[in-house]
Amino acid sequence: MAAAGSGAPERASVAGSYDLDSAVFRAHEGGKLAVHATQELRDRADLSLLYTPGVADVSMAIAENPSLASRFTSKRNTVAVVSDGSAVLGLGNIGPLGAMPVMEGKAVLFKHFAGVDAVPVCMETGSVDEIVDAVARIAPTYGGINLEDISAPRCFEIEARLKEMLDIPVFHDDQHGTAIVVLAALINACRVQNRELPDLRVVVSGAGAAGVAVTRLLQRAGLTDVVVCDSRGVISLERTDLTDHKPRIAATTNPRGVSGSIGDALVGADLFVGVSGGSIDEADLARMAPEAMIFALANPTPEVHPDLAHRYAAIVATGRSDFPNQINNVLAFPGVFRGALDSGARQITEAMKLAAAEAIARMVPVPTAEEIVPSVFTPGVAEAVADAVRGAADA
Repeated sequence: MAAAGSGAPERASVAGSYDLDSAVFRAHEGGKLAVHATQELRDRADLSLLYTPGVADVSMAIAENPSLASRFTSKRNTVAVVSDGSAVLGLGNIGPLGAMPVMEGKAVLFKHFAGVDAVPVCMETGSVDEIVDAVARIAPTYGGINLEDISAPRCFEIEARLKEMLDIPVFHDDQHGTAIVVLAALINACRVQNRELPDLRVVVSGAGAAGVAVTRLLQRAGLTDVVVCDSRGVISLERTDLTDHKPRIAATTNPRGVSGSIGDALVGADLFVGVSGGSIDEADLARMAPEAMIFALANPTPEVHPDLAHRYAAIVATGRSDFPNQINNVLAFPGVFRGALDSGARQITEAMKLAAAEAIARMVPVPTAEEIVPSVFTPGVAEAVADAVRGAADA
């Protein structure tokens, strides 16, 4: 039997259901990353500078003053993209090897959009203690930790404990990257409709990583009437089946005391944010307020197909690139880390997240119903986000 994580030969037959010669597989041939040197190695003089004996002075200086590592090693510009493969995209728990192409892709985005060097670190799924311990032990090599595709509710505790233990930014992109871009989109949607954020009634479908982070950031931006739903309906103080983090959600949301199904929550709602998958009945959508907004972000199948959403909403967003208003985390995380690394921030704060959302929103000078967020290829997005994060770090 193959060792854990070795690629289990008995699973090789699965590849028979895929065309390994397709354009997608050819693009991944050999992986999407490589290592390159920033200094030339041309002769013995270079060797003596870059390696022994010259490197000894640099190593001893860093040993005496660890802060010098950020100046004289790659730590200053390198982020670990950490995943256990337990919640990869919409694919579920596919393990560390299955997660590797996604984490490599994430690293490509870091480099392309913000010049940040990112390294995939995919580990076997373990307990919270094991993952926290493993990440903490490798942290000295990196300037930041990007947690990725780790299942809820474990992801909340893992991030919280690492933020407490480490003196470098720790950022769970599935949570906070999604929340930042949702808030940016909502800021511009309100500009289009001449509305104010605190006046909105919001329903969030999904109480996992993204749902909780979206809820918290919207609240920090001034929204008070937020109702969160899970697969059993509205999360409220009346429920006796709430576990893990859900009692805290119930205690800080749903100010009108709504109970029942998601359809009950949608009565009079101005905004639906879907981050859970599944589908919403058309009859329930019809119960939303006039000129409503629908952000159906499950990918590749939104909770509400855009064609249906437009029957009941004035502004529609999805997580897909083939429809207008794509809520895409790549608008946030490269610039967030660029700004955090440049400022030497020890943490990514709530002020930084709010500033990042506002910066993304400003990248659409005249928003319309069909454009409330910039394209991921709009020039200057990562730079604007980085500037905003640096400004928040210095405030």
